[in-house]
Amino acid sequence: MGFLEAIVSDIGSLAVPALFNVYFAVASIPVGFVLAVLLALARHSRRPVLSRFAAVYIYAFRGSPLFIQLFMVYSLMLSLNLSLWRPWGVDGFVLHPLFLGPLVLTLNTTAYTAEIIFGALRTVPQGELDAARAYGMSPWRQFRSVIWPNTIRVAWPAYTNEVVFLFQATALVYFALPVVDQQRDLMSKATDLFYRDFNVFAHYAVAAGYFLVISWLIFVGCGAVNRRLNAHVAPQRRVALRYAPKYLR
Repeated sequence: MGFLEAIVSDIGSLAVPALFNVYFAVASIPVGFVLAVLLALARHSRRPVLSRFAAVYIYAFRGSPLFIQLFMVYSLMLSLNLSLWRPWGVDGFVLHPLFLGPLVLTLNTTAYTAEIIFGALRTVPQGELDAARAYGMSPWRQFRSVIWPNTIRVAWPAYTNEVVFLFQATALVYFALPVVDQQRDLMSKATDLFYRDFNVFAHYAVAAGYFLVISWLIFVGCGAVNRRLNAHVAPQRRVALRYAPKYLR
């Protein structure tokens, strides 16, 4: 099979495996975002217990590789299998990659997103908070009307990168977890195709192409949200650079 024929064949062969990568991202990002908001608020809290717990959690998951996190969670679930999951009859669900993958990805993105949101929380102008208190707003109203709008506008560009990084990290799931029912994601399916004819450039190039296209769609969608969040800000005009050398001073 020639190079072009292999690429055309792989586009169809890798279409379904790409859906597994999309599933891992879609299943973990929304839950991770909600947990990250709560964790960031705990990190920003004046209560030492909440703040230290959030700081330790964020440091643990940001300071260790995702690959090791997948292995550790899977090993923990296996150790609890005989005593907990199997007697309850849920071992097939709990140990399944379609559950464990999103679980570990959720725990991971919660830590990274919480650090992003925590940094954005610290940029809220103190003057706006003082004005909200002077206006008589309740704490919830302050958060909903002042704190959260400022926070999400500042955090969104960095969070967009986190979403893309998380989607790319889905390639590690089936490298660390066992394959069940012949399920394959992009990288594991591309590896199977590679072992068939050792055409590394064709198979992995198509897999990379899928990652590029889906990442581009994420950037486009998140960019539209960012424009919506900053719709009140006047667009900046681009200043044309003009090169005018001065030979005399």
